[in-house]
Amino acid sequence: MKERLNLTIDGALLEAMKAYAASKEMSVSELVESYFRNVTKPVERRNILDMVDELEAPVLHKGGEDGV
Repeated sequence: MKERLNLTIDGALLEAMKAYAASKEMSVSELVESYFRNVTKPVERRNILDMVDELEAPVLHKGGEDGV
């Protein structure tokens, strides 16, 4: 269910946001709602072991001048 929200902000900022919203083909309300969703979503915590599993395997070189 959508709710109404009354905001008071600087007029120049509002005009800039209206222009930005129009350039993104969105309304100012959609921008505000999107921002609120982003700042209130839980932070995804990742396990260190999962991150290690996602690392690329090292490339081993044989031979060469330095013997590595």
